[in-house]
Amino acid sequence: MAVVTRRVTPAQLAEQLRVAITRLNRRLRQTRPVGELTQNQLSVLASLDLAGALTPRELSDAERVQPPTMTKVIAKLEERGLIQRAPHPTDGRQVLLSATAVGREVLLEARRAKAEWLTRRLTGLSAPDREVLAQAAEILDRIARETD
Repeated sequence: MAVVTRRVTPAQLAEQLRVAITRLNRRLRQTRPVGELTQNQLSVLASLDLAGALTPRELSDAERVQPPTMTKVIAKLEERGLIQRAPHPTDGRQVLLSATAVGREVLLEARRAKAEWLTRRLTGLSAPDREVLAQAAEILDRIARETD
């Protein structure tokens, strides 16, 4: 069977990738249980898990939301025991926020659900298709790590 290739411009490819990644991301977000944490709350929890501890302002900046919005998200996560506050070591006016063990477990479960959903979809693909996706994942990761 002959492989048919078609020429696409970088702009056309950029649009195809944007649409495909957006759809895939939307489907992955839908794997979370209904009634559980919102996507914003999961994102904040993931930022704290990655960073270890952040001030509310640093968290607002990392999530690109306004401080009043972040205050509400923090309150909900704290209420559920998913994040905790600690005094800032050098600035008594600040606090540091971090994920609790329960918060990390909730995050792990959300990641597990996404991975299971995607694994089921990938299992249905042919070995050559999975190989192409493995290569694409490496390339996309490289693009994501580039700085302008």
